[in-house]
Amino acid sequence: MCADDGAKLTKRVVRWILQRLAIDRMSVSATAQALGLGWELVNNAALQACREMVYRDPTPLAGVRILGVDEHVWKHTRRPGEPSCYVTVLVDLTPTVTRSGPARLLDMVPGRSADVLRRWLQAHDPGFRAQLEVVTMDGLTGYATAVDDGVPAARKVMDPFHVVHLAAEKLTACRQRVQRGLTGERGKKTDPL
Repeated sequence: MCADDGAKLTKRVVRWILQRLAIDRMSVSATAQALGLGWELVNNAALQACREMVYRDPTPLAGVRILGVDEHVWKHTRRPGEPSCYVTVLVDLTPTVTRSGPARLLDMVPGRSADVLRRWLQAHDPGFRAQLEVVTMDGLTGYATAVDDGVPAARKVMDPFHVVHLAAEKLTACRQRVQRGLTGERGKKTDPL
């Protein structure tokens, strides 16, 4: 079957959309423009396909020991009164750590806060929360608070990208402080520091 009954797009086009968004990291706008389609149609197709992938598995949370939590800017422009353009992305990282396969998208929840993650964790049974050993995240205090509340036994770990980013920021601040201390000014591109 090429497309579901009543579908506006074929399964092949939806797959192409997901590949552009997930693999090529194209924006929804750029993907829609490449296809000559509207932003809302492409966005809704991607959301629906993700929901189907997530909810097709009757036990999507079985075996999840390492949970990845991060935010993603789903929409880069926001009009006054519109809801947050952030989503909290939840990923099963267990297969990547055990080298048994790729990471698996578990869910995407609108917003990014302690409450968003706390509600998501509480919506799942205690057995799932008990099996979590590690939760990786960025430095957002809200996520750490939600993990402390929802899965206190899990080890909280900052993901590698954010560790490197934080270290680079601290190194830059240190270099700038030394530069100002030595020369009394901010420094130029050609300075040795």
